[in-house]
Amino acid sequence: MVITGLLSEHAAGDARLDWWQAAACRTADPDIFFPVSAHGPGQHDIARAKEICARCPVRRQCLQFALATHQVHGVWGGTTEEERRLEMHAVATVPAQREGRAEG
Repeated sequence: MVITGLLSEHAAGDARLDWWQAAACRTADPDIFFPVSAHGPGQHDIARAKEICARCPVRRQCLQFALATHQVHGVWGGTTEEERRLEMHAVATVPAQREGRAEG
């Protein structure tokens, strides 16, 4: 997954909200996308949500929306809040590491 590419697309003003009309989750139970916990019974809901996301034609736009609006809960674009948080941390760390090397 390339989060930096998604963020740059948003920065370019490419984000549109009409993607929601084509989302595979529109007819699914919303509770599976917002499990109470990422452990125990919640794991089953997360797996079901990711299955729906895997066949969604607007998965990329959904993830882009979640990142741009800082969605901290739920499954968006096939990613959990933990996966998005870890990816965003990794993206933020890479430029800082590059800057550190340039100075050294």
